[in-house]
Amino acid sequence: MTNDTAHHGILSGLRVLDLTSMLSGPYCTMMLADHGAEVIKIETARGDTSRSNGPFRADDPDHQWGGYFVSLNRSKKSIVLDLKSDAGKEKFLELAKTADVVAENFRPGVMERLGLAYETLAEQNPALVYAAVRGFGDKRTGDSPYSAWPSYDVVAQAMGGLIAITGPDADTPMKVGPGVGDIFSGLHLAFGILAAVRHAERTGEGQYLDVAMYDAVLSLCERTVYQHSFEGTVPGPEGNAHPLLAPFGVFEASDGHVTIGCVEDAFWKAFAKIIGPEGFEDDPRFTTKSARRANRDDLNRLVNAWTRQRTKAELQTLLGGKIPFGPVNTIADIRNDPHTAARGMIQNIPNPNGAPWQVAASPIKFTKTPAPEPKAPPALDGDALTVLSKDSQT
Repeated sequence: MTNDTAHHGILSGLRVLDLTSMLSGPYCTMMLADHGAEVIKIETARGDTSRSNGPFRADDPDHQWGGYFVSLNRSKKSIVLDLKSDAGKEKFLELAKTADVVAENFRPGVMERLGLAYETLAEQNPALVYAAVRGFGDKRTGDSPYSAWPSYDVVAQAMGGLIAITGPDADTPMKVGPGVGDIFSGLHLAFGILAAVRHAERTGEGQYLDVAMYDAVLSLCERTVYQHSFEGTVPGPEGNAHPLLAPFGVFEASDGHVTIGCVEDAFWKAFAKIIGPEGFEDDPRFTTKSARRANRDDLNRLVNAWTRQRTKAELQTLLGGKIPFGPVNTIADIRNDPHTAARGMIQNIPNPNGAPWQVAASPIKFTKTPAPEPKAPPALDGDALTVLSKDSQT
């Protein structure tokens, strides 16, 4: 471990050319920047689309710093290049010679039409890792019949199977609140990049890798695959319950909701002694996992009748630390939770115009190489002079 790594993050020295926009790609490159990688956003003159998305604060009357952009693009650099022009292509090719990684989330064929395909870049930089995230992948790794389709998070959630198992009942399918189709794809892309970089460092051999958002969501819904294979079922929405476990899910409190998960028999016995009359823990309907599954509707009703008579605070006193339990928190609750402060999970980001912005911090914590302090997200083309100077490319 070098002093540079210790002070500037575990990924210091990694240079990433970031052609991504919106959520999936920027989330991936944000993870790299959070831990010290030099991430250079290559933007058009209009910038990443998320620059103009809100919400905006009162200290930003010109709407330059939307929350969407600030959250995903901290600690990055920005330069504007017109990749349709000869001059822009030439500058990008020069930068690609010095890069470890190129990341993009264009539709298939865009970089080929620009004359900047992976194969072209690899000719001048054989160790380059080229990473793409798209709705349905790239023909290099598997030619989907949907490869030319545009995609957003909601499309990936739908086609990858997540919406089909989410909601109160089969007639009311629901998307998941956060953009998990984008974010989970970005997580996989970040993993793929680091795996490919390790290979390149050991062998000098770069490669092309991609993540299809459809595939990422399918991997998130792994339970449905084995249910269909093992049982021949087609899982549907389960509401706030679990199809295989009980009691497991969301239950009412008198002032909100809580979660309870009793998978192991030992947890069930501890829970049953708290909620039931003497001997309830030995009720044959519930003493084993298989019995609880067979009688899960009755059991969940019994548990809900008990929890709804108590406040979240009372339930936390009774159950916290004894069984897997947690209150359903809003962001207001989370901000006041001592866990959040202890783990440093709400992070201040420097704001050139006023008070710091607050965003969700990286959940990855290192003991030897902690993440460096975050920097402000880049102004559009704000790093052109330094990034494009000859000294920055050596």
